[in-house]
Amino acid sequence: LLVHGSAGGSGLAAVEVGKALGASVIATAGGPDKCEIAATHGADRTIDYRATDDLRGRVKALTGGRGVDVVFDPVGGDMFDASMRCIAWAGRIVVIGFASGTVPTPRANVMMVKNIGVLGFAWHSYRKHAPDLVQRQFSELFRWYDSGFLHPHIGEQHPLSETTAALRRLKDRATQGKVVLVPESS
Repeated sequence: LLVHGSAGGSGLAAVEVGKALGASVIATAGGPDKCEIAATHGADRTIDYRATDDLRGRVKALTGGRGVDVVFDPVGGDMFDASMRCIAWAGRIVVIGFASGTVPTPRANVMMVKNIGVLGFAWHSYRKHAPDLVQRQFSELFRWYDSGFLHPHIGEQHPLSETTAALRRLKDRATQGKVVLVPESS
């Protein structure tokens, strides 16, 4: 499992869920501090994408040339393009967002030749289309939390009056883990 944005809230959750499911996890993040957070949450290997211009080569080296079976991608842009180059035959890329600001355009010929699938995933649509499934999945997540498999990382807390500043930090990719807005006492 290759997890991009692994020091963010969804990325850290993906690292921990991957480990709970028995995956070997490679985590990408921007900077050594963010890589360290991913490692403390279970990533087997980390790649500082700011320190390499060959993400494909690093992933291939870590997988014995095979590539990864699954990519969790909340970033898009160049990270998605690199994922297309380091995914194993019959692998899957799960797209959950575009933190880079660039929506990728998958090349159908690469998907066909490598027999890979690209899946868009927006969990909120499941609340409308499959609410029973959401309930079961959340029950399982809470069991994993109670069992110690999941450790949500709250990186920052801000009062509601600082929402704009908190969103700016998210946009600038200056956060780690979850950013929590806290109601102010009156």
